[in-house]
Amino acid sequence: MDFELSSEQTLLKDSIDRFVLDKYDFDSRQKLARGATGYSEDNWKMMAEMGWLALPFSEDVGGFGGTPVETAILMESFGTGLVLEPYLASILLGGKLIELAGSDEQKEAILAPLIEGEHLLSVGYAEPQSRFDLHDVATGATKAGDTYKLSGHKTMALNAATANTLIVSARTSGERRDEAGISLFLVDAQASGLTLKNYATLDGGRASDVILDGAEATLLGAEGEGLSYLNQVIDHAICAICAEAVGAIAKVNEVTLDYAKTRVQFEKSIGANQVIQHRLADMLIEEEMSRTMSAMASMRLIAEPEQRGAIASATKARVNEAAVYVGEQGIQVHGGIGMTDEYIVGHYYKRLMVIEKLFGPTDFHHQRYAELAE
Repeated sequence: MDFELSSEQTLLKDSIDRFVLDKYDFDSRQKLARGATGYSEDNWKMMAEMGWLALPFSEDVGGFGGTPVETAILMESFGTGLVLEPYLASILLGGKLIELAGSDEQKEAILAPLIEGEHLLSVGYAEPQSRFDLHDVATGATKAGDTYKLSGHKTMALNAATANTLIVSARTSGERRDEAGISLFLVDAQASGLTLKNYATLDGGRASDVILDGAEATLLGAEGEGLSYLNQVIDHAICAICAEAVGAIAKVNEVTLDYAKTRVQFEKSIGANQVIQHRLADMLIEEEMSRTMSAMASMRLIAEPEQRGAIASATKARVNEAAVYVGEQGIQVHGGIGMTDEYIVGHYYKRLMVIEKLFGPTDFHHQRYAELAE
């Protein structure tokens, strides 16, 4: 495979890298994480102006027709800066579900303002009992005229507190763990019967539990086809966050190498110690293996859509392993300072630990890959 970037992709990467350099120094990120929304609305508007919000959407709906390769380029750069804006929740999950499943009217009403940075989405697909099984859905939907009434409990809906519309999976037929009978619904953030329990996540992001008590909702896509929509969009999102993990892994390696060169003990840098050198080499190997896996996955998603699930799970399992190893070794080399909130390496470690769990940890994807590759 050719891993070289085209001239257009290089320009995209350079523009995002410049944004991270200008807007995401450590102190600025910490201020954003402690703010009311957990991110910068000005940064979000800038992303819209730069066309990054339009990047993954087809030209038919007003996007730029970007592929998973361009999305991976963007997400890797975001990973280097621990970017907090809700790109994953609003664009790669919510927006792509609208593009995939929405009617022409829904696409026109939501995607245009979304791409312009004037509308935000969040997706509630997980439930307290479901772990990482997308088909484990207890939330129920009852038809009420032209709309539906939803009742249930969704958890870990990313950036739901700032969303204008929530996309929620609910059961229109079948038993709790049946794969058939799951549908997607649009719920206005101000709808009666909708309650959010908001909290900060380990990595400085924001998420919410979504309590639905007869909340009015509109069907998104064909009734009973919600699981197929979710599987497709989340497999693409998995590959995107693997690219983000590669960016964070690279920064952990950079920061750790610099620390090993400058931290002096017994009148010499700790990097002169052969054990430390071997550890740094192993960390770099993990970075390069992850980058190769991520790049290959983003290209194979285009070429081999029938193997999408297996590709996503194989990549996630391998990148998860690298994320845990590099994050832990980065903390270990730094020693006590690596555990402090005032030092950056611990924040990369926290983000890597969240990515490892997001959409399923390593053992989950080992099992899923084994089932899909049979």
